[in-house]
Amino acid sequence: MPRLVDKSKFLVIRLALHGCTNRPFFHIVLTRNRSPRNARPLAQLGTYDPLPNTNNERMVSLDMDAINRILSSKPKITKTAAQILGLSGCLPIHPLSYLAGHRATQRKLSKSTQESSIESDNDEESGTDSENV
Repeated sequence: MPRLVDKSKFLVIRLALHGCTNRPFFHIVLTRNRSPRNARPLAQLGTYDPLPNTNNERMVSLDMDAINRILSSKPKITKTAAQILGLSGCLPIHPLSYLAGHRATQRKLSKSTQESSIESDNDEESGTDSENV
C-alpha cells in the first residue's frame, strides 16, 4: 500500500537568528515549515543586519539568482522576509512597508511641528523682553 503524502510540510523563506543577545544577525534561508528556527537550512538566500551602521544603514545581502529560482516553486514567505524581499525588488512591496514609512513621516512631521512651536514660543518670549528694556 502506498504511503500517504504529508501535505502539512512545505517550503518557507524565513529569517534564522544568529549572533548574540544584544547583537542580532539574521540569515535569510529556505527551509521546511516544521524545522526549528536555526536548523540547517535547505539553502541560504542572504543575510540581514538589523542594527544600523555608522551611516545609519541596515545592511542586507541577497543571492538574487537563487531567490528568483526558488520563488518559481512558490514557497510561503514570512512577513519580515517578504518586507525585505519587497524592498529589494524581488516581490511587490509589502503593505507593512508602506505602513512603516507612513508612520515614520508622521513622527517626523509631528517632531518638526513641535520644534517650530517651541521656537516660536521662545521668539515671542524674547521679543517681549527686548521691548521692556
